[in-house]
Amino acid sequence: MAKRTLSNLVSRGFAHSFESRVVSMQRFGQSLNYSTKISGDSDTHEDFRSTNKLEGSGISVQDVVQQDVKINPVMIYMKGVPDAPRCGFSALAIKVLQQYRVPISSRNILEDSVLKEGVKAFSNWPTFPQIFVKGEFIGGSDIVLSMHQNGQLKELLSDIKGDNSKPSGE
Repeated sequence: MAKRTLSNLVSRGFAHSFESRVVSMQRFGQSLNYSTKISGDSDTHEDFRSTNKLEGSGISVQDVVQQDVKINPVMIYMKGVPDAPRCGFSALAIKVLQQYRVPISSRNILEDSVLKEGVKAFSNWPTFPQIFVKGEFIGGSDIVLSMHQNGQLKELLSDIKGDNSKPSGE
């Protein structure tokens, strides 16, 4: 009987989660509610919500972004890191940029929601990844891929120090 009751509870919980994104389970007369939504950060569950690393440092997010794009010839704000992208678009952008063997600097916007919003405000662009080359906002993975395909990216990156004599695979 305990197995059947547990099975029923789990089944009801999964069915309910698909309908309302909230799993409710009755256990010993108590209701337990779990949600993947957090006020203030609708993308992330509280357990995985990022922290503001700039808080109390006296440095603004705009200053950080401005400094990043100024001192790094190729800067990408992405989901994840170049060695472990956490989004297909970020992975595509990194793969294209790595073809040119230029140094790539990056920041993981999933680690800091304040940085994420600050980058959006700085570039006036709502999606990620966001790629900056020589201090200028280029765009996202689709634009970088298009520039790669038509030769503009090769020209843009040609004077950046690194082993960029030709894209790998050519």
